[in-house]
Amino acid sequence: MPATRKYVFTPSTRAEVLSELYDAFWGQYSHLFLPNSNSSLPLHATLAEVQTRLNFAGAALNDPPVPGRPCGYIFKKGESCFRCKDCALDDSCVLCSRCFHATDHTDHNVSFFIAQQSGGCCDCGDVGAWRIPIVCPYHPSGEDSPASLVAYAAERPLILWGREIPPVQNYPHRVPVPAELRESMTRTVAYALDFVLETLDCSPDETCVPTNEADLRLQPSADPMMKDQYCVVLWNDEKHSFAEVINLLRSLTLTPQEEATEITNRIDDLGREVIEMSTDVPRVLDIAQKIAQIELGVTVRRAYDTFREQVVAVIIEWLLDLTRARLGTDTVILKEVIAEELLLPRRRSNATTNLPPEVLSIETETSNAVRVTWLYLYHTKLWKKPRLSLKEIYASILGLSHQHKLTVAAHFANVYPRVIDNYLLVDREAETSIKYFALQLFTVPSAALHIVQHYKIVTRILNIITAFFTNQISDRRINYPASNVAEVDVDSEPFKSKRFMPVFSDLRYLSTHRSSSRFITQFAQTCQLFMCINPNKRAAQTHIEFETDGWISVFNVTLSLSRVIKVYGEAFQYATPAELVAAITTVTHNILMSVTLSDERLDRTKFNPIAFHEVKFGSAIYSVILFDVLDGWVSFHHSLQWLLAELFKHVDTLSEQSLSEVGLRSIREILLRNTNEKVVLTIIDFPLRVLAMVAQIRTGLWVRNGFAIRGQLLHYRDFMLRELCYDQDLYILQTALIIFDPDLVFVIASFLRRGVVHPSYDTQQLLCMAEEFLYVLITILSEGANASKMPIKDAVRREIVHALAVGPCTFTDLVKRVAERLVEDACFERVLREVANFRAPEATADSGMYELKPEAYDEINPFFYHYTRNKREEVETVLRNHWRKRGVQDPVIIPRPLGITHGPFATLTAAFESEVLLQMLFYTVFNILVLTEVSGATPSSGEAILDQTLHLIMLALVERPSIFSHLSAIKPFEDGKNLIDMLCVLEHHELYRVYKTRCDWILNALAEHVPEAVRMRRRVVLPEAGEGPRDAKKRAARARQEAIMKQMRAQQASFVNNIDDDDYEDEEIADADEPASLGTCIVCQEELSASKPFGALGLVQPSKLIRKQPDGNGGLMNDVMASPYTLDRSPPTTEMEHSRPEGKHFTILNVIDHSRTKSPRNHPAQGIYLPSMQKPGQRHPPGLASGAHSLNSLPFADWTRAAGISILKSKSDPLLDSLLITNGTGELVFWGAQDPSYVSFFRGTDRWPDWVMHKMVDSVMNIARAISQQSRHLRDRPEPEAGERGAGLYLPEDLVGYTVACLETAQRGVGSLGGTVADNGSSQACRSRPGGRRKGGAASGHHQASATRVESHDAKSALMSPPSPRPVHDRGGGRRRAPEILRHVLVLSYYALLARTVIGLVYVLNKTRSWPVQQATQRTHENIFGDLRMFFTSVVRHSPVVEHASEIVFTTYGEARIEKLMYCFTLPFLRRAAILVRALLPGAFPSPAPTNAGNEQTEYWRLLTMLGIPPLADLPSQDTLQTSLAGWCSHYGNTHAASQISCGIVLENPTIYRIARLPTVLDTLFGELDRALTCKRCNTLPLDAAICLICGTAVCFQSHCCLDTEHGHKGECNMHTRECGGVIGLYFLVKRCCLLYLHATNGTFALAPYLDIHGEVDTSMRRGRRQFLHPARWEEVRKTWLNHGIPTLVARKLEGTVDSGGWESL
Repeated sequence: MPATRKYVFTPSTRAEVLSELYDAFWGQYSHLFLPNSNSSLPLHATLAEVQTRLNFAGAALNDPPVPGRPCGYIFKKGESCFRCKDCALDDSCVLCSRCFHATDHTDHNVSFFIAQQSGGCCDCGDVGAWRIPIVCPYHPSGEDSPASLVAYAAERPLILWGREIPPVQNYPHRVPVPAELRESMTRTVAYALDFVLETLDCSPDETCVPTNEADLRLQPSADPMMKDQYCVVLWNDEKHSFAEVINLLRSLTLTPQEEATEITNRIDDLGREVIEMSTDVPRVLDIAQKIAQIELGVTVRRAYDTFREQVVAVIIEWLLDLTRARLGTDTVILKEVIAEELLLPRRRSNATTNLPPEVLSIETETSNAVRVTWLYLYHTKLWKKPRLSLKEIYASILGLSHQHKLTVAAHFANVYPRVIDNYLLVDREAETSIKYFALQLFTVPSAALHIVQHYKIVTRILNIITAFFTNQISDRRINYPASNVAEVDVDSEPFKSKRFMPVFSDLRYLSTHRSSSRFITQFAQTCQLFMCINPNKRAAQTHIEFETDGWISVFNVTLSLSRVIKVYGEAFQYATPAELVAAITTVTHNILMSVTLSDERLDRTKFNPIAFHEVKFGSAIYSVILFDVLDGWVSFHHSLQWLLAELFKHVDTLSEQSLSEVGLRSIREILLRNTNEKVVLTIIDFPLRVLAMVAQIRTGLWVRNGFAIRGQLLHYRDFMLRELCYDQDLYILQTALIIFDPDLVFVIASFLRRGVVHPSYDTQQLLCMAEEFLYVLITILSEGANASKMPIKDAVRREIVHALAVGPCTFTDLVKRVAERLVEDACFERVLREVANFRAPEATADSGMYELKPEAYDEINPFFYHYTRNKREEVETVLRNHWRKRGVQDPVIIPRPLGITHGPFATLTAAFESEVLLQMLFYTVFNILVLTEVSGATPSSGEAILDQTLHLIMLALVERPSIFSHLSAIKPFEDGKNLIDMLCVLEHHELYRVYKTRCDWILNALAEHVPEAVRMRRRVVLPEAGEGPRDAKKRAARARQEAIMKQMRAQQASFVNNIDDDDYEDEEIADADEPASLGTCIVCQEELSASKPFGALGLVQPSKLIRKQPDGNGGLMNDVMASPYTLDRSPPTTEMEHSRPEGKHFTILNVIDHSRTKSPRNHPAQGIYLPSMQKPGQRHPPGLASGAHSLNSLPFADWTRAAGISILKSKSDPLLDSLLITNGTGELVFWGAQDPSYVSFFRGTDRWPDWVMHKMVDSVMNIARAISQQSRHLRDRPEPEAGERGAGLYLPEDLVGYTVACLETAQRGVGSLGGTVADNGSSQACRSRPGGRRKGGAASGHHQASATRVESHDAKSALMSPPSPRPVHDRGGGRRRAPEILRHVLVLSYYALLARTVIGLVYVLNKTRSWPVQQATQRTHENIFGDLRMFFTSVVRHSPVVEHASEIVFTTYGEARIEKLMYCFTLPFLRRAAILVRALLPGAFPSPAPTNAGNEQTEYWRLLTMLGIPPLADLPSQDTLQTSLAGWCSHYGNTHAASQISCGIVLENPTIYRIARLPTVLDTLFGELDRALTCKRCNTLPLDAAICLICGTAVCFQSHCCLDTEHGHKGECNMHTRECGGVIGLYFLVKRCCLLYLHATNGTFALAPYLDIHGEVDTSMRRGRRQFLHPARWEEVRKTWLNHGIPTLVARKLEGTVDSGGWESL
């Protein structure tokens, strides 16, 4: 085939290969796979797709439940998977969306994630994956149990071959398979797999380019002709951008832009693509080498081999399709066939002599190799899509049966070392490596046990770790077995590699089983490798010159190892006493081999042999190790001691009763049976060195070592990792107290017995060291979690209580204070709910807070060993305040007893009987008192030391009261004084009064056992006669209060006396003659008033906010019917109610409801919005005083008559006529922003007075002209003909009127009792003063022009023109010329609007009458609208077509519905009119007086009253209005008599504006309903979808399938923004869980309105917690859009960001 196709692989070639495969597969039995009408597959189609489309044998439906059959659904990239910690066995067990929502996880700890790539599968129905049955109705459990599966795996004989595995048992949907069909299926699959393997035999596993032609021709090839035709293949990577690759292809291969883009997309989708094929070898090599220079993966192969590799990709695609297809109703038979052939040895069609050496080595080294074995090893030779497809095939086979799972795991374990070799050293696409398939195998308990027992997998992994980190690597292979004498180099490449962590994860999964104890020797040897690596030495004299970052790599490695140590040590809970004793012995032996330099692993230049010296302490002499931490090398890493600590934690197995089985009684006997105390002290000494170094670093003795030492300390004691290292070292020291005489352990602090002089520390450093030591001492004497083997639930409870003791905090802050292991436990959140109250967020900036319950305060220990000194002081203050609230004024926090009654640590409290401890306690108090007496002040760390010392004394009195009391009384130290003497002095010390209550408690406790000793030393201080301590405090407080009040009274009297009332009166008289000040100029700071012109800052921006009511949409008409009658009151519902929960789950149908949300896209109103720049609290905008004009007092009828007579009498004014636009609307040309006849003041020949104002007018016109040009595409307004005036933005309508409309729209649903929409601040916000004109004729005759427009043109055009209620818009322009006629103009405009609305409703309802519209029971506003039917008839009677449609509408809907629609569609006009008149004439239109809330009039009636407009019900008595309406309607009817109902009138949407609805629970957007997110432009389901919140459309985000090549290759979000929002865009990024704001060419990201169950934002869903819509945040997003705040938000966000890469990189 390659030669016949000229080595060019095309889509038709793929179709031909698929056709051949299918025909060979089913032979003459195609009717068993396809319906009878389909004898063959369509071209390019696959079997599973056709079966699903045709629903063959139920292929389009979910499989029926079969007991014992797991779900096995294969996750695709971008799909959601759920995890329940309460149900799952470990964190790898997940559920698909369907199974999760079908099972009950109420109050469980649930998280969900987005699959980053395909290949994982749902574990529902797999009994081995769940700790409790999840009872899924789709996958009922079978007869197996987790215990039976594990037992079967342990006893099961090795089954390696596919034909030995029995078929799936108890499957009820089997179909008979003819033997001939079975044979053709197996033969075809076997041949296809062998073809794949033979092709990959010659394929490279690395992307490298030969350096010359000779090397190129020597490459392995399967081409029998060895033809010199080569292909350059470009491979996918995650480093280079699309644009970079496209430009590279264009420059090197001269490919056109479109073709280069298509090739790049295929490389991203498939993983690689042929970019050049030629026989010109130098050219091919030149192209490949240039590509390789920028580190892009590229290979040069013979065209024959490349063609075969492309066929391999089709074969793998075909095999994957078979796993998704079915034979009749049987869905497992095809998987069984594939599994059988995969688990059989391959058959070669050619001799092995021509194979590459690597293939021969695999043949030699791998035993029992089957086809799947070869595929595991050849995974690195494949590319992205085939890799992922193979992993899906493997996953589908695992779900067949437990036997299949074990066999697949066995073959994977057989070649695991080579897989790891490829992963660590060869694979360039680690994210798709087959190594991650181990997660699906090693986390299955039965499979893991099977391979551990039969394949020595743990030993192999340990060998890999040893060889890799000692750099024993040759020929891209990790040496096996590893040499034990190799050295560790922390600066080598293996330590810098980030790929090793999954290897440790695999080891951790395999180390949880009962059989783990068998590998203790190898495990200890591996841990020994990392003993004492990267040691540190104090820089005493000079700062280190160069700080390396090698310690970071070391910590990454050792902390990964420490997690394995934690799990491995915990696995010994299943061990017998003999196994545990043997493990302890083995570990101690390896420790000694290292620390004594016996195995030469430690650097002898840094570590010296262990030496001892004698130390005298008191009257005894102790032999201790000679080592100075200040002068020696100390490492943070003691992995063997960490392992030993884990083994010591099995206190139940180490109890005297259990150890008696092996003839031992204690841990001491285990350690000393083959050694002596000095040897064991050597083991203890190394953790002790670390603790001493930590204390010195915190004291400041290592500052010259730079940041590196501080960084290591931070990692070592980090809240998440400390239990893996720091806590382990502390536990080793605690164990030493039960192994040795406690006096020996305490000798380390011998400096505390002698004064305040130390050879190495100054006084301050000495005190800091003493504080650090006492902290360690308190920990090892009072911490009992490990010593008592505290249950995990109790440990979690303790950590949470102490984390919240500091104060309320968020969940994220809480988990930062708790160890990672405890946070990940299933009981964590359940315990959290038990001990803490949750305070849900209310405001938009709030987060959920957890606060400790009052009853939990009794569990707090201020000296909890995870507290720092500052935290301890905070907690102590919190506790004291808590007890004071409960009535205890001076509380003493008494420590709780340790409570260990059995086990090896039952004797731990005997350490309080130590005389050495008593001596240290004495000298700590003594030395602090001496230093205080010398300096006269509290020494540094003095209070902390006293705190710790008193706490230790209280601990001793709680644990060993009698013995400690007698020792304290009889044991003298300095000058014959004992501890009781020091406590008596401290009790009444002036500087340490804070300790009086504690000393009092201690002395009272001592007096219970040694009363005479206490009585002799204690001094009793009596209070003053007749006055107790509390009375004295109250008296002092009253005195202070009286003094303060006396001072305040004196100051007030002085202030009053200095005020001269006459001066103020004179100033008021003088000010009355001056204009009122309206603020100061922001530039010159001069006072501004009406005496001279000035301007105010404003922001002008384009807008497409106003929505039109589309015709033919009954859903939106239902919204109008359901809208409230009053829009100036806050609605009772919240935004959350609009997400429509349906039962247990929520639907996405409301999110992408195009039938309800298309109106803003298809029918946007367009204009310019002028937001207010008014200062808070400012009554009027700068430069605008309240109008002093009065309204025309003539009645409406008289005014109309007078205006008509005036028009008839007046002569035609040529100048006025020239200023009217010729379109018949009465518009004035000088309001056109681009009027060609406008002459700038500076260019004109005349000079008018008040030139400052004219300069400002020029500025306004220049700005308006620029905005008019930029916003032309947003306007539907037709432009005048060339040469005519009035071009561009018409300011009264497109600027002033649109601003009023936007303000009104934003105020819908906002307000309170007693006010109108004009009282909500909107009228003040829209106040502006249009600039005056210099043409005299524009002013003269303006009354006449206004009257003419009202009487004739304007109302007629309002009926005939498309958009908005323009009478409101245009009246603003003439406010200063004819303000007194405003009320009369509003009356005419209102009735013109009524007539216009009638025609618009007839048009809309005539198209939507088939839709179900909500029922209106009866009319409720006859007092406003009167006889509606008669009014409708009067308006439309001049047009027969419209009149007939009106009759149909009334018959269909009835008067009640028509009345409600008339009410809703005309109410916005009244609201806008109210805003306008309040802005123009604030005092002329007062708001109606408020009434009782229960009897309040509707907003419509209140606005009619306020504006003085007669209701429609009074029309019969309004002859003048009837006349005007008759003229307008007659004109309209005559104009449209011959036309159809297409009258061109479009109504505005009168409802409260909402943004697209999102579901209450975010994960509802994923799963089965995510098809609703399909992009309409490319008709695909985006990997990263965005939802336009303005209209609800789903678009692709950052995708290359939808690019706007005409506008700078912008993405679809920018494309859709131009269509929908104009210049603004508002998107919800679904899988990133954040908002995207766009404005013009800029944008920014913002937090999503979703909060997790803990009330926190989870951007990008990194934490994986379920997200819930927060009403306040959601409403804030809506207000930002509605109030035109997006441009400001984007600008402010970008101004506050230093971003050189553009806003997209935010």
